[in-house]
Amino acid sequence: MNHILCGLAANPALPAELVDRLITVADDEIATELAARPDLGRAQALALAARDEGTAVHLAYEGRLTSADIDPVAQPQAALALLDTGAGLPEWARRFATDPVTERREKLAACPDLPPDVTDTLAADSEIAVVAELALWTTPDMAARLARHPHAEVRRAVAANEATPPAVLEMLLTGDGLPPARHCLVCEPERTPAPHARPHPHPHPADDLPPGAFCTGSHESTVHDMWRQALSNPATPARAAAGFAGHSSALLRWSLAGRSDLPPEVWGRLADDPLPGIRGDLAENPAVDAAHLRALATDVSPDVRRSLAHNPRVPLDLLASLAGTTKIGATLLPRIAAATPAEVESLAKSPDPAVRMLLAARRDLPPGTRDALAADTDAKVLKSIAPHPGLSEARLRDMIDRHGVRVLARVATNPDASPSLLEHVTRHDPPVPKAFREVARHRNATAPALLACLTDRQARPIAAAHPSLPVPVVVELLGDTEGRVAAAAAANPSLPPAMMLKLAR
Repeated sequence: MNHILCGLAANPALPAELVDRLITVADDEIATELAARPDLGRAQALALAARDEGTAVHLAYEGRLTSADIDPVAQPQAALALLDTGAGLPEWARRFATDPVTERREKLAACPDLPPDVTDTLAADSEIAVVAELALWTTPDMAARLARHPHAEVRRAVAANEATPPAVLEMLLTGDGLPPARHCLVCEPERTPAPHARPHPHPHPADDLPPGAFCTGSHESTVHDMWRQALSNPATPARAAAGFAGHSSALLRWSLAGRSDLPPEVWGRLADDPLPGIRGDLAENPAVDAAHLRALATDVSPDVRRSLAHNPRVPLDLLASLAGTTKIGATLLPRIAAATPAEVESLAKSPDPAVRMLLAARRDLPPGTRDALAADTDAKVLKSIAPHPGLSEARLRDMIDRHGVRVLARVATNPDASPSLLEHVTRHDPPVPKAFREVARHRNATAPALLACLTDRQARPIAAAHPSLPVPVVVELLGDTEGRVAAAAAANPSLPPAMMLKLAR
């Protein structure tokens, strides 16, 4: 990798003529950086796409190319990318539907809005992977048709398709109204060396089968996965899904825990499930009623209680009790974000610092509440409130004076931190490495602060890209022995145009 040219290709101040020059010498890494430029012109996009099909695919997905720009014979992957975005031509779809390369037909099968004759061709494909991919993304009518496919792998894909009609999904769970599947990936004839005279109870040794795949004639592992897909599918009727709440398979029960349409008695069974992961997903489910949420608040697993804290409908009093018994961290919880002004006032006056810390994670607090939390005696609260916009420099400095290294990095993330405050952060003794990284990416960082950040290995490449770094230092960093630092310096918009030209040559 040419770190300098990769960094230069990402430089937002790079003149258009130098972008053109880099296009002529671009390798994969440089092309990737160039393709991501927001100022890339149409002629430049075409020239870049002509050099490398992988880049053409990226540009197609970014909307930089049209069907007139792509030859499907010369650049089939780019043509398929346009079809995937709905910008391709119907005749391309017909061409790829019979392409000898299976991977292309499989990619086509996932594209939206295919002509009916194309979907018919793909549905009859000799490769099950192609038909299964179609089943995963196709229309309700075709999904209902493919639910009767003789291969269980296709039916598994139908079960995962959210466009599949609810009645069909119920049939896949019960088997009622569907002919039995005849094959799966384990027992299909082309995998099996010889016909089985008796059930085959052991996993087939084929390398590409998933772990635990087996078939005794009923395609057990594939059917199990089909049920799992259907139970996770929100289009599956609740009455059909509810019957699996007591199933012996933990994976099937787990698939129910996030559903929003199950009756309370199913939630009750899942709340008593021996697997903490199932109870945890249930605890985070906003559809679960308050009675079951309160029961889950006493769960022996801290992971379950932590999941409950992230439930957007957890009662506020329950959340307050969880804050003192569960390690949640200074993250903005959905219920805190939705708290009313009256609830915000109440939370701010909580005697529990863990509750005040959760409130302090909001960034839209009234000035009075914000300033009161900024004067809190608990460091956890200060770490949480320190990045809040609108805090005065005096309050931020006071946090550092009182709690030093515990709050230093968080103070440096405050969007209103002044240049002098950021310099103060970099001079702190003892130094805090994370604080250097935050200062290095701060818009208000000054040259002295950035020079201090260059002394930290992890902050060094961040500081090298900062436009306030002195130009002579930026130029010097182009020769840094660490590629990340040299690339960041080359991407620095303060780099003189003459130096950009020199590098591009």
